[in-house]
Amino acid sequence: MSTLKADTIQSTGGGAATLTKQSAAKAWVNFNGTGTVAIRESLNVTNILDEGTGDYTVNFTNSMANANYNNVAGGQHNLGHASREIRTPGDTTPTASALQLWTTNNASLIDFTFISVSNFGDLA
Repeated sequence: MSTLKADTIQSTGGGAATLTKQSAAKAWVNFNGTGTVAIRESLNVTNILDEGTGDYTVNFTNSMANANYNNVAGGQHNLGHASREIRTPGDTTPTASALQLWTTNNASLIDFTFISVSNFGDLA
């Protein structure tokens, strides 16, 4: 049996390697959305922009192939039994290079203490 060990895998051109027949997330991030927004851990995420209370933009290091990728988000804020939601704004379309998210309590934007986002699709 052979073992392959590597710290970084790149394409021959130096960019992201093409993963075929893979269902793995192509980008993911776990971040603190309160106070100074801070990434805890990530893959293929350059930074998080704090656009205001409960409004964040996740920027990808390597763009997705198009804006038709799937994203899954979860989060937490200590609000008792209040309704909480993470969603893309209704008037904003995801792009291949970034995804905007809103965190809400009922209809009001609020900052979440824990936000996790995973993106599935093909890289550019």
